[in-house]
Amino acid sequence: MLDRFSDQASLYARYRIDYPAALYEWLLPRVPSQAHAWDCATGNGQVAVVLAAHFAQVTATDISAAQLAEAPRQPNITYQLAPAEHAPLADAAVDLVTVGQAVHWFEFEAFNREVQRVLRPGGVVAEWGYGLVQVSAGLDSLIRRFYAETMRPYWDENRWHIDDQYARLPFPFADVEHAHFTEARRWTAEHFLNYLRTWSSVVKYRKQHGQDAVLLLADELTEAWGQGEREVLFPVFVRLGRKMPE
Repeated sequence: MLDRFSDQASLYARYRIDYPAALYEWLLPRVPSQAHAWDCATGNGQVAVVLAAHFAQVTATDISAAQLAEAPRQPNITYQLAPAEHAPLADAAVDLVTVGQAVHWFEFEAFNREVQRVLRPGGVVAEWGYGLVQVSAGLDSLIRRFYAETMRPYWDENRWHIDDQYARLPFPFADVEHAHFTEARRWTAEHFLNYLRTWSSVVKYRKQHGQDAVLLLADELTEAWGQGEREVLFPVFVRLGRKMPE
């Protein structure tokens, strides 16, 4: 798994969304025990912090030291630099594995084997992501053109798994469930443009061209946005499964 997010770690911590409370309210009652959770690809620790309020111990891993440096420290969270496919965990060590907006970057088969290894019997794996943001009809058209046309050559092909909600990614687990949620924010145009700067495609564009790709739509978007804040909606999808019997 390549590190696509160290360069924008500070922006990521400030401008990326966290996940709706309804997601956790749906997920947590499905986990049989709350002794130990593994938050894989934790980034700046936003999921790990929520889990720490419910689990005795949380192990949070990522391949980006810069991202981990942005994560809040808590006594029951252990942050470790590690790839998704090689967790620093014993066999049958955890009750829950979570992955937020990251599984599409993994080596899928290797990660699934690792999940099966570290989960306790009956343990739960939950993977989620969020699709393209929704603001208004006019702004949505502008954002989609930037996403799917302007930035198209700079997205990793795995990014498109988000658009079909991981339907093409293997998920060899039992009792599979799916759920959908919406995360709402109120943002100014400036905040939204800084969110766009967290995209891996925008970072790749800057590395290749030495320029900020967001400036290609900044004026048009700012004018269409207007003064003040607008409601910004992120459609969140989740898939959940349980450890397959040995």
